Amino acid sequence: MTGREAGAPIAPIGPSPVVILVRPQLAENIGAVARCMANGGLFHLRLVAPRDGWPQERAWRTASGADRILEEAGLYATLAEAVADLHRVIATCPRPRHIIKPMLTARGAAAEMRLALARGLATGLLFGPERAGLDNEDVAHADSLVRIPLNPAFSSLNLAQAVMVMAYEWWQAADETLPRGLATNETRVATKGELENFLSHLTAELDACGFLRNLPKRPGMVRNLRHFFLRGEVTEQELRTLHGVVTELARGRRSRGRDENDPSG
Repeated sequence: MTGREAGAPIAPIGPSPVVILVRPQLAENIGAVARCMANGGLFHLRLVAPRDGWPQERAWRTASGADRILEEAGLYATLAEAVADLHRVIATCPRPRHIIKPMLTARGAAAEMRLALARGLATGLLFGPERAGLDNEDVAHADSLVRIPLNPAFSSLNLAQAVMVMAYEWWQAADETLPRGLATNETRVATKGELENFLSHLTAELDACGFLRNLPKRPGMVRNLRHFFLRGEVTEQELRTLHGVVTELARGRRSRGRDENDPSG
């Protein structure tokens, strides 16, 4: 089965920037770029003078199902033609050479692109050839530059990686996913009432077996147990398991004939 037969149902998600690859060299990299674009909700791809022409079947093999992005990609002979209908253009430029333009981080560029698109301004994001990146003539078509802040001792990215960083920041700029959550699967976080019911059960059994026999220390020990179980998000399923544990421990103690009133038990 070829990539074209296994494509995912990808479609544009609202206004989004155009990704423009200037003189891309390898079809496999173009396919990988399409995959990264789909990850970040980007759809519109333009190719400027690809070295080996277009289309190329090898691109579909590395797109991992992002076929529609490749199928609808625009082909242009020059960068000037590729940006002619855009209002704002941002160029990725890891090594700006004597160029005076606003410099953005990847996150800052994503925010600016969202603001521009919200104003109805068509926006493009330029990426240069794999080997050397954009040259000064290419950068002359851009309003601003983006530089991805990475380890200064090793900040090299391949083409698809650079697109993935920008696609991720583009998506994150509007994503409302909470930074922290709890995977509860088929259960849920226990209520305070359910926790109180379990703590009452646990405390009663600890009293019965003599664990809390030191009366001066008993309030503090019970309080410590309460803090332990309230510190995290205990689930209803976990509480049911703990109820069973405590019940079985108590049943085992009684089956061995230990006197609940005997402190040594």
